[in-house]
Amino acid sequence: MTYAAVADAVAALHAGAVIAYPTEAVWGLGCDPDNPAALERLLALKARNPAKGMILIAGSVTQIEAWLDGLDDALREHLLASWPGPVTWLVPDNGRTHPLVKGQHDKVALRVSDHPLVKALTEAFGGPIISTSANRSGNEPMRSADAVSAEWQGEVVIVPGELGGRERPSVIRDVLTGDVLRA
Repeated sequence: MTYAAVADAVAALHAGAVIAYPTEAVWGLGCDPDNPAALERLLALKARNPAKGMILIAGSVTQIEAWLDGLDDALREHLLASWPGPVTWLVPDNGRTHPLVKGQHDKVALRVSDHPLVKALTEAFGGPIISTSANRSGNEPMRSADAVSAEWQGEVVIVPGELGGRERPSVIRDVLTGDVLRA
């Protein structure tokens, strides 16, 4: 990871582009979660059903405070105890989330990552970005820069880096019920 690569990725995010970047276990696609055109482009590239929603990934809890407003203290402490780390929490939407991010759901998926590149990207961007696996819908997640480049060259801005060493994508849990939606 270089400063120049992060700066280029952040400039692309601000310009409405879709980026591909390594996460803890698989390569992800991301964009500005407040840019409707970028969200639509990402969904079209992946051929992803907009009803499914997407994850917001951050490098610190501070970056997602606006999405945690209204969450009671006990639930907040419960999810904060798992971050940073490979747990994505479904949190009731408080009106802050763009409809394409949450899809058909009344909750938004949030994760605070300890991956150094994710932290650098979100810090330089000034907030969370979208995180969805860098594969077209129905295909296997991508685990190498070469696979990402072969699939997406020219369509997305590829941020060089390494995966975080995890074998599986993050666990997804509902903060209200404790239910595990993805183990």
